[in-house]
This record gives sequence, C-alpha cells and structure tokens, in this order.
Amino acid sequence: QVQLVESGGGSVQAGGSLNLSCAASGFPYSEYCVAWFRQGPGKEREGVSGINLDDGTTYSADSVKGRFTISRDVKNTVYLQMTDLKTEDTAMYYCAALSHTGDNIVQIGDTVFALDAWGQGTLVTVSS
Repeated sequence: QVQLVESGGGSVQAGGSLNLSCAASGFPYSEYCVAWFRQGPGKEREGVSGINLDDGTTYSADSVKGRFTISRDVKNTVYLQMTDLKTEDTAMYYCAALSHTGDNIVQIGDTVFALDAWGQGTLVTVSS
C-alpha cells in the first residue's frame, strides 16, 4: 500500500521561499510519479508539479514554472522547492502518488495521470 508522509510548509511573506518534502513508500512497481497538488481557498484543485520515480522526468503547471523545483532522492523522498512565492500560492498542498492506469484521472499541466493515493496535506500561507 502506497504511503505518503508530507512535511514542511508554513507561513512566509511574498517573495520568500519554502520547501516541502514527501516521504513516499509502498510502491508495487517503479513506474510511479510522485506529485504535489494544491487547493487554495475557493479554488479548484491544481496539479503543481510531479516527478517520475524511475527516470526523473518532471512535470509542472505553467503557474509555477521558473519558481518551483521538484526533485527526488534514492529513498523516494520527493522535494518541492518553492521560491518567489506569491499570495496566490497560498493553499493546502498535498502529495500524491500517480500511475498511468486507473479511473481517477488528474492532470499536471497537459499530462494526464491516474491518482492512486493522497497524503494528509500541509498548509502553505503566503502573506503580502
């Protein structure tokens, strides 16, 4: 069973930086993508960024390109480095395990995935 444990988040002023971590485990095979989604107040859920665990291919929403960087380590911990944060980045951020087959469809940018599991979420608040 896939498990995702998030850490990081918090409050920062606009222009600042924050880092999120997601310790991911329990994958039945290697062809998984671990990603970050967010949902801000009154907004729909948005796929922010993802990374393939096997080959390191990354995916990002246009809204965060050039500001957010996703990476992984050999223990399948996925990191989201967020810089130049804006007030509109305020949201609950969720780590997610994504595969390429399944019925629960989600997107990061133009790339479609199947959602397998969510983490518990971590709050990011950006003040002006």
